[in-house]
Amino acid sequence: MKQKLNLEAWNRKEHFLFFKQMEEPFFGVTITIDCTKAYKKAKEMGVSFFTYYLHKTLSAVNQFEPFRYRIIDNEVYIFDRIDVSSTILREDKTFGFSQIEYSKDLNQFAENTKKEIARIQTTTGLFTREYSENLIHFSALPWINFTSFSHARSFTWPDSCPKISFGKMMDENGKKTMSMSIHVHHGLMDGYHVGEFVELFQKLMDN
Repeated sequence: MKQKLNLEAWNRKEHFLFFKQMEEPFFGVTITIDCTKAYKKAKEMGVSFFTYYLHKTLSAVNQFEPFRYRIIDNEVYIFDRIDVSSTILREDKTFGFSQIEYSKDLNQFAENTKKEIARIQTTTGLFTREYSENLIHFSALPWINFTSFSHARSFTWPDSCPKISFGKMMDENGKKTMSMSIHVHHGLMDGYHVGEFVELFQKLMDN
């Protein structure tokens, strides 16, 4: 379900109209996330750490309204729920685009993730199904402790989905950290909003 945002009443109307006309309206940041508590909690619960921090990411996305905004036919819509299209690696080292339904319940989400990962293993190529509009794009690069990040994008393809990526987990004196890249459409939010999202996500990872 989605509802149209009233542009005339939105205090960011001018910002939206300005940035949406740009060839590259996305901006991105790369930060470091403390995942010490989250890693320990995932292990205690018997949940894969990838599933755990993917769930925390989606929980933050669904709690924070600007990350649920999407541009459709030059209008801004607010989705009630956001799911995730994550890249899933196959045995032959190719990957496919998944779609995993979000659930507030971690165990249910873990089951959804497990089924979708298994389904991807039986497919070839990138596009393995029909995809909905209420998504974020997600990827993990557990081999690289990156300090910056960019995405391959077609500027002619209408796109307003946030893109979130995580790097290699590092361990220094017992403190575990990961690099996190966040790319968003500037017509839908600014640096202030990304900062609020990061703060929320870190709190969820620490709970």
